[in-house]
Order: sequence, then structure tokens, then C-alpha cells
Amino acid sequence: MTMCFIIVLLIGLAIASYHRSNLNTCLGLSVFILFIGSFMGAFSTLSWLIFIVVTLPLWVSSLRHQYIIEPIFKVFKRITPTMSKTEKEAIAAGTTWWEADLFCGNPDWKKLHQYPVPRLTVQEKTFIEGPVETVCAMLDDWHATHELTDLPQDVWQYLKDNQFFAMIIKKEYGGLEFSAFAQSCVLQKLSSKSMLLSSIVGVPNSLGPGELLQHYGTDKQKQEYLPGLASGQHIPCFALTSPEAGSDASSIPDFGIVCHGDWQGKEILGIRLTWNKRYITLAPVATVLGLAFKLQDPDCLLSKDTAPGITCALIPTELEGVEIGRRHFPLNVPFQNGPTSGNDVFVPIDFIIGGEKMAGQGWRMLVECLSVGRAITLPSNSAGGIKAAAIASGSYSRIRRQFRLPIGHMEGIEEPLAELAGFAYSSDAAVSLSTGAIDLGEKPSVISAIIKYHLTEQMRTAIDNAMDIHGGKGICLGPNNYLGRAYQGAPVAITVEGANILTRNMIIYGQGAIRCHPFVLTELQICDIENNDEAIKAFDEALLGHVGFTVSNFFRTFWLSLTGAKLSSAPYKDETHIFYKSASRFSASLALMSDVCMSVFGGSLKRKERISARLGDLLSYLYLVSATLKRYNDEGRKREDFDLVHWSCQNHLYHCQRALADLINNMPLAPLRGLLKIILFPWGRPIRKPTDKLEHVIAHILQVPSETRSRLANYLYLADEPKNLIGRQEQILKDILAVEPIFEKVCSAKGKKLPFMALDKIAKMGLELEVITLDEAHALEQAEIGRLLTINVDDFDHKELVASKS
Repeated sequence: MTMCFIIVLLIGLAIASYHRSNLNTCLGLSVFILFIGSFMGAFSTLSWLIFIVVTLPLWVSSLRHQYIIEPIFKVFKRITPTMSKTEKEAIAAGTTWWEADLFCGNPDWKKLHQYPVPRLTVQEKTFIEGPVETVCAMLDDWHATHELTDLPQDVWQYLKDNQFFAMIIKKEYGGLEFSAFAQSCVLQKLSSKSMLLSSIVGVPNSLGPGELLQHYGTDKQKQEYLPGLASGQHIPCFALTSPEAGSDASSIPDFGIVCHGDWQGKEILGIRLTWNKRYITLAPVATVLGLAFKLQDPDCLLSKDTAPGITCALIPTELEGVEIGRRHFPLNVPFQNGPTSGNDVFVPIDFIIGGEKMAGQGWRMLVECLSVGRAITLPSNSAGGIKAAAIASGSYSRIRRQFRLPIGHMEGIEEPLAELAGFAYSSDAAVSLSTGAIDLGEKPSVISAIIKYHLTEQMRTAIDNAMDIHGGKGICLGPNNYLGRAYQGAPVAITVEGANILTRNMIIYGQGAIRCHPFVLTELQICDIENNDEAIKAFDEALLGHVGFTVSNFFRTFWLSLTGAKLSSAPYKDETHIFYKSASRFSASLALMSDVCMSVFGGSLKRKERISARLGDLLSYLYLVSATLKRYNDEGRKREDFDLVHWSCQNHLYHCQRALADLINNMPLAPLRGLLKIILFPWGRPIRKPTDKLEHVIAHILQVPSETRSRLANYLYLADEPKNLIGRQEQILKDILAVEPIFEKVCSAKGKKLPFMALDKIAKMGLELEVITLDEAHALEQAEIGRLLTINVDDFDHKELVASKS
């Protein structure tokens, strides 16, 4: 009888913990079960005495504080690594959103689907269908990247005249004030035509003077600069990176000293600046330079602080001593990018963005704005590039034939095609969900790191896949190559705005664990409370919550793993239910493993970058699954799109599982590894990679026009005009598919299977056999012209390839 009640007690506490019941509820439940057990004769007075001795310190706060909390707090303060001012500002920057739900182990999927679907306004839609289409049609990418190494002047002027650099600027200053979603759609369309074009448009609408001024500038600064930025009169750039400070941007050596100096004939308070920057996009052509530097105030002219720290200022590039003009050459994608320097340049103190009061606030300003800009520009350019590569590879693999069949029908080609299709669907979903968050007022610092890393990596993989599919067509540069520049430029996106190695190993989880965990940030902040009694009281509340959270996640994780999450809830009972349930399981596993790793590694977790990276992978892939499911729901749960959803979710969940397994295998103690395998994978690893059969289906989607394929190609530039190679190829695909039945008629009349080439000769043969009409013969002739345009590559006279024309 006693054993039965002990089992009931344990099960009851497990169920209460699973549902996140608090300490008092669990203690009350224990008392209730003990009371019933005593009434049934299962527990004696001794049992009650043991229970009281164990629980009294937990129930009586004064005892708990003295004998439990205070000793733990002393150890916690001793082992917790101190955070620098810049680290604290980085962690405090931005907001948490859906990623916090995923981190906590119990995501509310109905909440996800209640977020509004991003929509374009009439003005935004008109801009995309008008000026964006026009500038895409104007640009010859080969001419720009190979011959000019810059945009043509008429394209530059069109961008200025039509306010392409003013999408983030408010209408009151003459800007367009587009939503984040609209900016993303614009950049996706531009990137489908030219990386050069999308890069030049994207940067001024990301982290730069316009964004910083609107958030922190004085009224005078806004009136002075924003109308000029909106009209294109000013070209902005922002200089942060130095030769000695790349990924570790907070260690910039550039400095400014507060002093008095001469300015336009008067002695004023100002700053004497010295800087040496590199990798600065638009610096060679900029008229206004946003500059990050470390401010020094040795004479305390601003305040008692002699070293206020990182500060941002706006510097007109026409000032004497400002050096710009020279260019870097980033992998044959020649967007304007170069160094800038200045030595002992004196400027007024009110050149600081936001005025004197913002002296030393530059790092906070930068990380807050980066949490928004990093979620738009690079992810959108990457999504546009992925989708363009997918659509182009699909059409090419259906047009190009080897061994008398389209190469897209070969299983070896189906594999990379399927990955292209899956990435095209999920990358678009991730950008839509993330920009939608920004339009709701969020500054999603963790999400921006997730999609910057994963979408640029997906883009690199997508371009590699596309190059493999195209073979020789892809490697021969020239006016008819639509992949070469993207292939060359992929590492640029990987490198900028936080190198991907840094982002994965340090930022995603390093920032996510502290910001998204419901208790860790509070516990760290309590260490700064000077009043010990107040700190103990606050730590008591946080620690009890943290312990309860961990215990809850332990039972949730074990139950979901034991049952394969089959008994958990999902918002829909269709084929997607398994993805919701599996994601919930891995969400609980992430929450549990976070606390396990914090307990095992303590303060050294900060230096265990590969452990941090795998935890970050878990969070990232759960976010990508969420985005995929959200997109499917937002678009009306169209059954014909389900195979793309299936591949995307299964692929991302498989990577979740792999990250979790790698985490377990790298725990330092063998008994711990064994225990975690039992808790997390009691029946082995349940998620398999997408099957060949599924990949065959979605590879086919890319090769035949359909509504599903059209949705994959949302916001791509696909106009059928001579300068648009991918759009032209789309029409050729339709022409090829249209003449295949005509070709078969000729083969049937001839009595043998002919090779699908020289279609103009096939047309003559068909007319001679009197089995096709003149219109059908003309269609074959046109298809042959298109087929040759698709499969042929460029060649040059030797003199055309010589770098020096002299």
C-alpha cells in the first residue's frame, strides 16, 4: 500500500511539473496524497516527520533563504563570469518574440498562427510593379559587373530619382516609409536580377545614417540630413570595421578626443577624430559618413567620465582630411566598397548622432539597429538568390537533355533540385515571418542572427547545387551566365554583418540563452544588486522558478520522447500534425539541454563555442520549422504545396535531431551521456532524412509551370526580355514543353525515337511527312532557338579578356 501511494505521489508530482505547476501547488499536492495515504493506513507519523523535515525549509522562506538560497547565491556570484559594458548592451538590445516560446520548451502553435500575415500596401505594390521592374529591365548585369565594375550612371540616377535609398525614411522627411516586408520584397526582386543592384540598394536601407538618425538623431540633424537622403542628394555609408577590429567590432581603435578647436572662424567645443576603416559599402561614393569611434574626454569637458566609449557621428565627406574614393574589389561583385580614413579631423560636438547626450552610447545604438537591419537585407537578398537559382535550375534541367531525356529526370539531378526547392520555400517563409515581426514593432536580435546565418548558408548551398546542375553552363562567365556572379559573391554575404562562424558559435545561442531563457537574465542582473537582503530575496524567486522550469522540462522531454510526442497537441489534425508535435518535442529538449549545459559547464559555457553552436542550431532549425508551418497556414494550407512543407520540416527537424545527438556525444561524462540518451532518445533517433520518393516529387515541381511553382517564384523578376536571362528561360521552358507533343508526332510518323535536338530540322521533317502544321513547325523552330540560347555558353576573342586594354 505504501509503495502504491509513493508511486502515485511521484506520478502526481511528475504531471504537475509537466504542466509547470509552482512550488506551493506541488507541496499542496504532496500533502493531499499523504493525507489520503495516512487515512488508508499507508503512511505513519514517521512518514509525516520525514516529509516536514524535507519540505519545511522549502515552505518557510526565512529558513530557505538562510540555509539554501544564500549559500547557493554566493557560489553563483563567484562562478558567474563578469560581463563587460558592451556585452551587457548587446544582450539588452532588441526584443524577444516567437524564439522565446521555442526556447522555453512549450510553444503555443495557435499563438504563432495568430500573428498577422504581412501584406503590401497599394503604394508598396505599385513601387514593386513599377520602378523596381523598370530598374531591373534597365540593368545589363554583365556590362555592369565586368565592363563598368559599377552601376551605369543612368541606373544610379534612376535609383536616386525614385527613392530606392529612402525605403526606411519616414514620409515626413520625404521618404517612402515602407514596411520591413515591403523592403524584403523589393530586395528579393532586385537580387533575382543582380547581386550588385540589391547590395547597393540594401545597405542604405539597413544599418546606416538613415536608420540611426531616425531613432537617435536630434531634430536639427533629422531636418538637415533625412530629406537629402530621401531625395538621393546624399549617399550615406557607415564606417564601423577597422583592420584591427573585424568580428570584434567593439574593440575598434579609432578614436576622437573632446577638445576646443577652430570651426569656420570660431572656437567651439568639438572632437578631434582619427580613424582607419575598411570594407565600408558605399564609402567610395558617399557624401555623408557615419563613423563609429571611441570617444575620449581627458579634460572632462562633457562630464566626469574621461572615456565615454563608442560613439557615432555624422561626418560630411567633403571636409578636409576625410579620405574616401579608393575601392575594394569583393570577388567580382563590384558594389562600391572601400576604405576611409582621417587623421586629426576636427568636427563640432553636435556632429555626434543625437548630440552630446548620446556620447558613449554608440554601441547600444548600433546593436539595437542591427537587430532590425540584419533581419532584412542579407536574408532577403539570400532568399531572392535561392529562389532565382531554384527556378532557373528547374527550367534548365527540363530543357537540357543528355542520354535522350531531360537531365532533371535523372535521380542524381533530382537530389540537388529538391534541396533547391525546399530551401526556396523555407527561406521565403523565414523572411516573411521575421519581417512581419519587425512590422509588429519587434527588434528581434536573436531572430536576425538566426536568419542571417542560415539563409546566407542556404544561399551558398543553393548556388553550389545550381552550379552542379548547370555544369559547364555555370562555370563559363559571360553575358549569358546568370549564376557566376552569385557563386563568386556568396562568401561576401557569409562574411558581412557578423561573420557566420561568429554568428553560429557565439551570437545565436550566446544571446538567445540569456534573452530567451525565462530566468537566466534575471539571475545575472541580481548579481549587480548591492543590497544583500534584496538580492537574496530576488534570487530566491528566480532560482525556485528556474528549478521548477528545469524539472518541468525534464518530465516534458522524457514523456514526449517516450511517446514519440504522439499524445501531444497540435493545432491541426492533417498531415502537418507530426511536424508540430516533433517540434514541440525538440523545443522541450532544447530547454532541458540548455540547463544541463549551464549546470555542467557553468561559466565556461561561454568558451565552449561548439556546444553553444549546437544549442543554437536547435533553436534555429525550430524557428525555420515554425516559419514553414506559418507560411503553409497563411497561404491557405494548399494541399498541392504540402510536399514542399513536408521536405522543409523533415529536413530541419532532422538537423535538430543531429544537433541534439552531437550535444549528447560531447558531454564530458560517460554516465551523463548514457542518461541523456535514455531521456532524449529512448527508442533511438526517430527523424529520417527526406526520402528519394519525396525528393522526386518536389524536383518535378521546379520543372513544370504550376501555381505551386509560381508561389515559389514570388517577387522574382521574371519578365521575358533580352537582358533578363532567367525570365527569358522561363518562356523557353514553356516553348519546349509546348513542342514536345509535336516532336512525338514526328517521331511516331518516322517510326523511331529521334534525339531532341535540331528542332528546326525536325520541323522540316514533320512538314515533309505531312504530320504537322506550319504553325507547329514554326513553334519547333522557335523552341530550337530558345534551346540553343539555354545550353550554349559565351566565348571571347583573346583581346577581350586582357585586363589592360592599352
